[in-house]
Parts: sequence; C-alpha cells; structure tokens
Amino acid sequence: MHTNSTIELSLSALKKNLSFLKRTFGREVRISSVVKGNAYGHGIREFVRMASRCGIDHFSVFDSNEARKVREVAGKNTEIMIMGFVENESLAWAVANDVSFFVFEKDRLQKAVRVAKKLGKKACIHVEVETGMNRTGFDLREIPGVIRYIQKEKDHLQLKGLCTHYAGAESVANYYRVTEQIKVFKKVHSLFIKEGLRPEIRHTACSAAAMVYPETRMDMVRIGIMQYGLWPSPETFVSLLNRRKAKTDPLRRVIAWKSKVMSIKKIRAGDFIGYGTHFMAKQKMKIAVVPIGYSHGYSRSLSNQGRVLIHGHRCVVVGSVGMNMMIVDVSVITDLKKGDEVVMIGAQEQDDMTVASFSDYSDQLNYELLARLSRDIPRKIVD
Repeated sequence: MHTNSTIELSLSALKKNLSFLKRTFGREVRISSVVKGNAYGHGIREFVRMASRCGIDHFSVFDSNEARKVREVAGKNTEIMIMGFVENESLAWAVANDVSFFVFEKDRLQKAVRVAKKLGKKACIHVEVETGMNRTGFDLREIPGVIRYIQKEKDHLQLKGLCTHYAGAESVANYYRVTEQIKVFKKVHSLFIKEGLRPEIRHTACSAAAMVYPETRMDMVRIGIMQYGLWPSPETFVSLLNRRKAKTDPLRRVIAWKSKVMSIKKIRAGDFIGYGTHFMAKQKMKIAVVPIGYSHGYSRSLSNQGRVLIHGHRCVVVGSVGMNMMIVDVSVITDLKKGDEVVMIGAQEQDDMTVASFSDYSDQLNYELLARLSRDIPRKIVD
C-alpha cells in the first residue's frame, strides 16, 4: 500500500460547489457529474460516494471500465452514461445493466441493435452530433440516415439523449465558433422532432459552456472541473465575476495532497543537488527529501521551480524531480524534523498551494495535473 502521501477529499467543499452550481443552473436542469480520468484524479469510487451523498444521481464516464467502477458504489437508481470508448464485448454489459452510451458512428449504432435483439432489451443511446469539435459525432449530412435507422429499429433502441460537445467554450475568442455550434445542434434537434423522434434529454454543456452560454444548459449539463472546485479557465471565472456583486470565488477546492519529510541534510556551496548538474548550491543550504516524484504525478517539468508548503513556508524544488523523490530547499526553516507535513496541494498555516499555481511554474493544465495523480495514492474523505 502506498504510504508516501495521502489525498484528502473535502465533503463540505463538494456540497458548497454543488449548491452553487444548482442555484446557477436552476432546479429544472439536471447535473451529470463527470468522473472520467479517475474523477479528475480524485478517485472514482471515493468521489462517487461523496457526490451520491450530495444528491447526485447521474454520472458521466469515458469508457466501460470507468462505468463498472461507478456501478460498484453507486445507488440502484443512479444513471451512468459512457461518453467515449465502449469495446464490443462491453456493449452487452452496458445494455444489460441499463448503462447508456454515446453513439457517434453507424457501426456502433448497428452493434447496439444487434446486442439489444440478442438480450431482448432496449439499448439506451445518446446520439452525438458533430458541431465543430471534429472529434466524434455524426455530421449533419449523416443525420437523416441516423434518424431513419432509429425509426426502423425503435423496438430495440431507447433514445435517451441528443448531445454534442462544444469546442472552445472556455475562451471568449471562440465566441463565434461556439454560437455557430449551438445553431448546428438546434438544427439537428429540429430534424429529430420533425421526424417524430423526441430525445428524452438534450445535453450539450460542459462546465465552461454552462457558465458562459446559458442557452446550452438545456435539460442536463455535464459538469467536471467545477464540481471539484476549479475553473475551466480564468476567462470563465471572470465572466461570472462580471455578473456578480460579490467579487469572490464561490467554489472550494475538494482535493488536498500531502506528504512528509523523509530526510534532511546540509549542503556545501558548490555542491550539485540531484541528478546531473541541473542545480548547484551557490551557498550553504539545508535540503529536505520528500518521497514524491513523477511516478506519483508530480511532473518532472516542475524541476528547479515547483513549490511545496512546509511549516507554512513556500519551499522551492531544487534539482530534477525524480521518479519517487524530490528535493526542496528548507534553509529558512530552523526547527524542521523528519515526518513533518509537506503540502503539494492544499492549505497550511496562512498559505495555500492551489492547483492553478502549478501552471505558474510549468505548462500543466489543472486538468492534466489532477488526472496524473497516481491511483495508488490513498484517498480519504474528510469533514
């Protein structure tokens, strides 16, 4: 079992975030909690338990493996939606367990029908429309054929939803692009209605779109990064502040990542620290070794520039971040001892190491940093 560090998940922070999101979107808009990428590094099983306690009963995942993990801990009435990869052999499991999934290619639609016929049970599908991401989804020219096929196989398909994913909603520079995507989706929805097919729900908005473009909220929003207490981009946050009297952040970070001092030693001026010659001490130094490295999710790009909190001080990473260890300058701390707390993400005394601060020292997005956190790190729910 990994004992080098611990990830703490704040239930009170999640409650506060979901309360804000529900107030913002309105009671008529359902929230689907996006827990792909190991729940953005928070841990699928732990986070689903937390979100369920907060009243969330719909979860979005990327693949069937993640869907199975949600099913293990979610309540009986919880809905699970696979947005991406489903192996052919997992389609039967999805249909049998009432797990819905996106269809964005004709062959997946056909395979879903074959599985449904074999099991004698309808496949729950969400038709994904390509509106401008150019990734997955049926192009506008394919829609008439999709509609005819669904009409033909209506006894074996349940049209749970019509959906898309907007490209660039997190940046105001993409305003025209996003508004054009919205028009395409509305046009496709009209075609479905005209042909007598009414999707149970329309869902198109991720966190950024849901905040910046209210018309994209529709029947359900797929919320990822914001439920964890982080913003899709600074622009998204600013767009909210421009509409609010209170100029404060309504979100609270759910995650904290902590380790401890493993070893302490003194270094002479002129000595190199760590691998190679990436850092040379210009003066006498005291350093601490922390048992965290890039195998745990602390990127090597943070070498010679990352920060951690020890005794309330921001201590700089010196030398290269190793696979399992990193070294930090603790020269200013006089009473340091082995076993003292080291905070990579979270608060300590009067300071706070935010997830966003990692992008200040490297090119990492907050999404990337979180998703890279090792699955072996124990997660525990607090407060």
